[in-house]
Amino acid sequence: MKKIALNFMRLLSLTVILALIAPVLANAQGKANFAGSWTMNAAKSTQPPAGGQGGGQGGGGGMRMGGGDFTATQEANLLTRTRTGQDGTATSTKYSLDGKETVVTTQRGDSKVTATWSADGKTLTVVTKSQGQNGERVSTEAWTLTDPKTLSVTSTRNGQDGTPVKTTMVYDKK
Repeated sequence: MKKIALNFMRLLSLTVILALIAPVLANAQGKANFAGSWTMNAAKSTQPPAGGQGGGQGGGGGMRMGGGDFTATQEANLLTRTRTGQDGTATSTKYSLDGKETVVTTQRGDSKVTATWSADGKTLTVVTKSQGQNGERVSTEAWTLTDPKTLSVTSTRNGQDGTPVKTTMVYDKK
């Protein structure tokens, strides 16, 4: 009888552990992983027309990313993007992947950033809100792996005249 009780306790303990771990594993398996070193593929990327409202720093997500190479690390609920500027200075931006708002401080001031996953876990949407001279500015980035070695970041924001400006930056994994 004692042996049966001991086996039952072991089985019960294992069941409780699996019940606690299974949702975490199921959630982690379905999400895209953007970790890696990424190089911009200018031929596959689309930017606003020359002289349009989309160019310059502080523009859509692709422009903020400089349109250049970057490295991403991704942990359970944190995505870190590190980019090296033309002056050689590395800048890292961290995004909480659990839908919580993050405050990102740059030379231009503070921005409030929220990153959320699509229902299928294949697209990460990053919404950035900041204050500009004409009020609140909102930009959206949709990060999607089109295949394991290709990342597409589609950015949308309002241009200076209020019309939407959309860019798609495509990156190849090194």
